[in-house]
Amino acid sequence: MTAEAEVLGELRRLRARLPQLTGALAASADGLVLAQDAVDGEAESVAALTAAALGVGQRLADTTGQGGFRELLVRGEHGYVATYAAGGSAVLTLLAEPRINVGRLHLEARRSSARIGELVDGALERRDLN
Repeated sequence: MTAEAEVLGELRRLRARLPQLTGALAASADGLVLAQDAVDGEAESVAALTAAALGVGQRLADTTGQGGFRELLVRGEHGYVATYAAGGSAVLTLLAEPRINVGRLHLEARRSSARIGELVDGALERRDLN
């Protein structure tokens, strides 16, 4: 099984655990889509915006002495956009309904982002060895 297929599987399992998610996307830190589940036609735009938000989040955390970037949560009128660091080279972005339990969102997303990070970083290491 390829890393992309495994990442997609993780996104689908996460959406099954959190039915209030309306979309899930794994992207590289530079904004390329790695896998998506129901981001419908907007995946490339969301991935690019995620990369931009990641850059701002990293600079903000660093400038304020808060350490390395971990996560970013945006609450809009119609729901949430949550972005989580996934290893050293990827990010997980989730779209959620406004009624989601934010604590559970963080709990489940942190687990999934760690797994996605392992998959992506492992695939990059294997590629570099070849």
